[in-house]
Amino acid sequence: MDLSVGTREQGGRMIVEVSGEIDVYSAPALRDQLNTLVAGGHHHLVVDMQGVEFLDSTGLGVLVGGLKRVRTQGGSLHLVCSQERVLKVFRITGLTKVFAIHDSVDEALAAHPTDTEG
Repeated sequence: MDLSVGTREQGGRMIVEVSGEIDVYSAPALRDQLNTLVAGGHHHLVVDMQGVEFLDSTGLGVLVGGLKRVRTQGGSLHLVCSQERVLKVFRITGLTKVFAIHDSVDEALAAHPTDTEG
């Protein structure tokens, strides 16, 4: 399955909606989208991964890179994921301690800083 990446604004934040497989072949599309948003001044992002069916180490690397980029701008990157098969990848790699992972976009938006949009 291919990767689909889209963006929308909600609650004053940019939501990156991702579905499909994030792997070595498709991860560059996600990386490009995250880079474009950060370059455009969006430093507080929510990545909605509810539609992601597969995530490999390349995809993890893209997400970690995105997190580093927003943090250098004083921003944040929150993930939305409730699918056990994807959450397991974060747990195994210890990245549940690095990323704020939420069950819904609304929950992620509520956890976002509201007065530090960069």
